[in-house]
Amino acid sequence: MKTISSTDARKHISTLFNEVREMGEVFAVGRRSNLEVLIMKFPSQYNSKLSDITNVNSYSRSFDFLAKESELYSLEDLKKRYV
Repeated sequence: MKTISSTDARKHISTLFNEVREMGEVFAVGRRSNLEVLIMKFPSQYNSKLSDITNVNSYSRSFDFLAKESELYSLEDLKKRYV
């Protein structure tokens, strides 16, 4: 994630949007060293039945790191204990 001031964002808004749209960059924009907003690409597959944050999280691949984690329980374990 790149950070940028609100002044620079205003000056270069077209370039900023192009980088987000074409390269998937994410920008945090702020004032006086306080980050206030994120600019990121809108989800290509938006599910209106889910909340906005759920759509953003699924698109942003926020939880991709979990794919590398080993499984703690098998499906059989869960069925035996919780169903």
